[in-house]
Amino acid sequence: MKRFIFFLLFFLSLTLFFTKSVFASSNFSTDYNVIYTVGKNSVTHVNLNIIVTNLSSQYYTPSYEIQSGFKNITNLKASDENGELSPNITANDKGTSIQVSFNQRVVGIGNKHNLNISFDTDEVAENLNHVWEINVPGLSEKSDFSSFNATVVYPSELGKPSYIKPAVYTQNYSGNRLTFNKDQLGTSGISITFGSYQIYSFDLIYHLENTNLFPVKTEIALPPSTNYQDVIIDSIGPKPTNVITDADGNWLAQYFLSPSQRINVEVKGKAKIYLVPKTEPLSSSEISNYIKPQPYWESNNSKIKSLAKELKTPDAIYNYVVTHLNYDFSRVSTNEPRLGAVGVLNSPGSAVCLEFTDLFIAISRAAGIPAREIDGFAYTKNTQQRPLSLVSDILHAWPQYYDFGKKEWISVDPTWGNTTGGVDYFNVLDFDHFAFVVKGLNSSYPVPAGGYKFSRDKNSKDVNVDIGDSFSPTISTAPDITIQNPVFAGFPADVLINIKNTGNSPAASNSFLVTTGFLKPSSQTVYFQKIPPFGFVSIPIRFEPTPFLTNQTDMVKITLGNTTYSQNIRILPIFLYKGLLVFGGAILVVICIILSIIIYRSRRISFPQPGK
Repeated sequence: MKRFIFFLLFFLSLTLFFTKSVFASSNFSTDYNVIYTVGKNSVTHVNLNIIVTNLSSQYYTPSYEIQSGFKNITNLKASDENGELSPNITANDKGTSIQVSFNQRVVGIGNKHNLNISFDTDEVAENLNHVWEINVPGLSEKSDFSSFNATVVYPSELGKPSYIKPAVYTQNYSGNRLTFNKDQLGTSGISITFGSYQIYSFDLIYHLENTNLFPVKTEIALPPSTNYQDVIIDSIGPKPTNVITDADGNWLAQYFLSPSQRINVEVKGKAKIYLVPKTEPLSSSEISNYIKPQPYWESNNSKIKSLAKELKTPDAIYNYVVTHLNYDFSRVSTNEPRLGAVGVLNSPGSAVCLEFTDLFIAISRAAGIPAREIDGFAYTKNTQQRPLSLVSDILHAWPQYYDFGKKEWISVDPTWGNTTGGVDYFNVLDFDHFAFVVKGLNSSYPVPAGGYKFSRDKNSKDVNVDIGDSFSPTISTAPDITIQNPVFAGFPADVLINIKNTGNSPAASNSFLVTTGFLKPSSQTVYFQKIPPFGFVSIPIRFEPTPFLTNQTDMVKITLGNTTYSQNIRILPIFLYKGLLVFGGAILVVICIILSIIIYRSRRISFPQPGK
């Protein structure tokens, strides 16, 4: 009988998919039943039951090899139908190789080898404080397997999953057990997450320098609260002159730098990330702004317009970008220029996250779908499957499109959809994306944290993000009243009210009541927009002119929430204002001195006499 030694290289990958098996022979069929039992300590017991069936009388399988992508394997055991086996384990650059030799040779059509391998690993499940993540490998080549079933058993204390990728049917869901067949697994594997939010703590450094010979005003972008996240800023040092919100919702901290001044700004805070976005109705003008062409988002390009006409919908655009582009890992270290949407269409094999994002935005805008870019931090433990490549601090970029029906900005990630082999990053994202800036009106500004560096310190580590624990927002707003004091009778009275937010979280849009006893109008309600932490808004208020002979004191009261603030205001006829009298007297003295000098000099001038 012709002998044939068969080694099946089956890859169990931490990063969501099985790599391709070298076994694709018509001489054998393989059936897999794999059970992943996740413990409360996040260690997973993996049990593989593998049945290899001979389809020919000329071949047999004396041994079996599994190449596991898991680096941490403990409690390894193996057996076949004839008893225990002694597996050999070898570490390699791909993880761990497990080799077993069968107790007996099984020859003949229809004869089977029933192999069981089990081990424990901490690389399937991860406890991230407020979120649990379970990632189970998928199949590179479904045709290599006659059948493949994977069951995930998770601790019942975790409750109901926040999301399951791919979605499962009711019959595949029983208590705390989920079952998937090879068609459901596909190439992307299983991703299960538990929890309603995730918390990150961050410590960011911004390096600012004024190389000019005159003072300049500059600004840095702080991580803002968005429709997917709430942010608190615990400290900023040195403190900015103000923190404002731009049209995209970014928080911009403003600074004035003297000539040649250099400062390092440190920002500490926390972010709370949600899975479901908040609604955000857009006006017609905002919609118009988010479909305009921009550098790198060439939505008016003929190729882009043709694709938009063909694809039409966000999901079709997403699928096109995922399947058309290839991630170029070599560009992460070479720092090559950004290609933009048209550039990457011409070079689809040289894309990083910016190009995946640019192409999605450009096609969406050309199709009349508002779209914008998000830059920020993305949590990943395997950069081969979920790469980062935005700046030297290795951030990430992903797009958002606007859903008119839901009135929501929806985040998607075509980059990771491509590099994970098809994990669904369209219908639901995850808790791993933390936005630093939103770019909608401008494709290049603002710059996210990590992009503010001195020229000699390009490789400095300025972004530090960790899994956080508590999240305690505080809001503290109070008015600072600046009054033109005194107010001249007969003239309008101008009052400037600064509403300051000294809390660590944004103050929502609100209003305050202004009341007076004598000045008119005696009562008026004033509205203001959201105020970021450490920021303020300035609101001018004007009162009507009073009679010219008014001489009295009035009180301006500001009621904000349940607190009332007050300040007296003096109203005087202009001729009784001491400051004006002193100023007028000083002017009169100056005039008298000037006249005296003129008269004195005129007496010394000799004029010619008539007839001489």
